Amino acid sequence: MNDESPLTSLSDEELVENIVKTNDPLLFGKLYDRYDKIVYNKCYSFSRSEAEAKDLTQDVFLMLFVKLRTFKGKSKFKTWLYSFTYNFCTNHVNRNKERKISDRAKSLDEEQNGYLIDVPDETFLQFRVEHLKKALCHISPEDKSLLLLKYQDEVPIKELMVLLEISESAVKMRLKRAKNRLVEAYNKSR
Repeated sequence: MNDESPLTSLSDEELVENIVKTNDPLLFGKLYDRYDKIVYNKCYSFSRSEAEAKDLTQDVFLMLFVKLRTFKGKSKFKTWLYSFTYNFCTNHVNRNKERKISDRAKSLDEEQNGYLIDVPDETFLQFRVEHLKKALCHISPEDKSLLLLKYQDEVPIKELMVLLEISESAVKMRLKRAKNRLVEAYNKSR
């Protein structure tokens, strides 16, 4: 019995539509198989361990099964899922008071005349991996996630706008601030 072939050829949006109509856990399993690694990687960027990332991933998919009908198709499903996972993980981190990172250093937002330093993308290519990993642990989960979305997952600005529900200029400003904070943390970790 080869009923997987038609399911494999369904687009994400068609698969979601069928799941919402039938509430079929087997169909949802197909969606899970398509995105479990992506969701896990996003959860891992917010967590402190593989075990916590696995737990978060399971929680995201449980909540996704319940909330799937809220997907309206205004963006690609993958973008919507990024947003869903990002928001879920951000809420998780914010609920966990012990995990909040306190920024004792002078914020780069307070540079002379209120201007931020413009850090070129090429600068990140020169960072040593071990120092970069250490620096990523010293910035906020929101900044870390945004940088990973942009530079690791290669999510374009237009999709980040949908994901974060903010304007293009706001996305660019958040990226600029996050890059500045990462550079500061990187320089301290060397």
